[in-house]
Amino acid sequence: MPRSAASPPKAPVSYEQALAELDRLVVQMEGGLLPLDELLDAYRRGADLLTFCRGRLQAVEEQVKVLEDGQLKPWAAS
Repeated sequence: MPRSAASPPKAPVSYEQALAELDRLVVQMEGGLLPLDELLDAYRRGADLLTFCRGRLQAVEEQVKVLEDGQLKPWAAS
């Protein structure tokens, strides 16, 4: 997925969209068929998508509460 300097890639609409694009990029990169410049662009885009996904997950994690002993407490991953 080459990226031109004139049009930066669109921001993902959702976590699921970002994850799907990230999966596609990983498959392309692991395939070893991308030219070096495209590989670098794919790596940069992947890093941006990963940052977006981590941010969304963190935001959701902070919003999720579990009712425990009659009190709302922050959700903690086991």
